[in-house]
Order: sequence, then structure tokens, then C-alpha cells
Amino acid sequence: MIQGKVEICGVNTAKLPLIKNEEKEALFARIEAGDEKAREDYIKGNLRLVLSVIKRFTSSNENVDDLFQIGCVGLIKAVDNFDSSLNVKFSTYAVPMIIGEIRRFLRDNQSLRVSRSLKDTAYKAIYAREGLTRKNLKEPTMEEVATEIGISKEEIAYALDAIQSPVSLHEPVYTEGGDTLYVMDQISDKKNKEENWIEQLSLSEAMKRLSERENYIITLRFFEGKTQMEVAEEIGISQAQVSRLEKNALKNMKNYLT
Repeated sequence: MIQGKVEICGVNTAKLPLIKNEEKEALFARIEAGDEKAREDYIKGNLRLVLSVIKRFTSSNENVDDLFQIGCVGLIKAVDNFDSSLNVKFSTYAVPMIIGEIRRFLRDNQSLRVSRSLKDTAYKAIYAREGLTRKNLKEPTMEEVATEIGISKEEIAYALDAIQSPVSLHEPVYTEGGDTLYVMDQISDKKNKEENWIEQLSLSEAMKRLSERENYIITLRFFEGKTQMEVAEEIGISQAQVSRLEKNALKNMKNYLT
């Protein structure tokens, strides 16, 4: 149970920092400029979001420390992907991501109980992978993750495999503005290809109305399946700039198609 528990994962929840509204914009400007200290401060300043979310799962038999760690993974992803230029509160963006991480964790652990040591190894590997990706602007190899945390790649592979489970076709993979994209939306359906050729033609015409850079970004993101970080590295701009250009391009395409 969470009630009355002051320390979770070594964190004194009674003394969690709180970021004032006027500080948030300045911090995000520093984060987008690559300031790791600002990023760390913003994460620490929003740990209360994780705490508020895990209270929703008090009926779960899972260890509170485990839920808090998983919730922090969702918080970190939210901080790294949030676009401060949008008129959306960070908490509105972050809470669904935190809940999603915890729900996936609970689902994965329903069919198979994993030892605490395996979980710890998997968590360390996930954190290390996220850190190396930010540092080097590319996905690290298993060897690089192993070197970073001082654990053999075989142990890491076993631990990561132990916490995995089949993904539901109804698993949400992205949510924005109330619209949710599910795994099933990303799977090609050969039966519908002929029926969709008119839509594909319209899409092609819409893309012709984009700037050269916007067209390239949409192609890399949605036709080659690259992440915003990978696109940013390829064309030499920040991930935040890629996010803004992508949203503007999608808005323009939507206006043309509707």
C-alpha cells in the first residue's frame, strides 16, 4: 500500500520538489538546448505526477517501488518527447504516458512472475539505453549497454526477455488531442491495398504541397519508420524542431485533404 509510505525507491516522497509554472518554460528552453541538468531538475520536479498515478493502482499486488520505477520511465519518455510550443499542459501529456507504462508492466506480469533481480537488471538496461540514446543520438548496441552498467549482454538479454510478453493489437502506441493510434493501425492489410489507392493518390498530392524539408521529414517518419531523433540526426536539426515541422506538415496535409 502507498498510504503512509514516505520513502519509495530511496526517494523521500514527503520532500519531492515542485516546479512553479513560471519556471517550466525557462527549464524547457534549456532542455531543448541540450541542458542535462535542466532535464534532470524537470524530471525530479514532476515525480509527484508519478506518485499520484501509482495511487490509482493501490489494489495491485505489485511492489510499490516497482510501480514507481516504471512510472518514472513513462515520465522520462514524456519529458523527452514533450513539445513546449504546443498549448498543452505537461501534466496532461505526461499522465497518460505514465499510466500506459504501468499498465503494460502489470499486463506483462500477469502471466509470468519475474524475480526482483531480473527486474532490476532489466530496469538498469532500459535506463542505460535511454541515456546512451540521448547522449549519442542513436540507439546503442547491446554491448554498449552492457559496458555502461557492468553486466554481461547475455544477462541483459535474458532479463529483458523475461519481462516481455506478446503485444495486444489494441495496445495504444500514441495519443494526441484525444485521438489514439493503436498497434493494429500500423499493420499492413493486403486486402485493403486496392481499395486505398485513391487515398494514397490524394496523400501524394498533399505531400507535393509541403516544403522540401517538410516532405522529407514526413517521408522519413511515416514511410521509412524513423524516429524523430533519427530524423533530427540525419538532417542536422534538433528533435524539437523536427517535432514542430512534422506537426505543421501534418496540419497542412489535413487541411488539403479535408
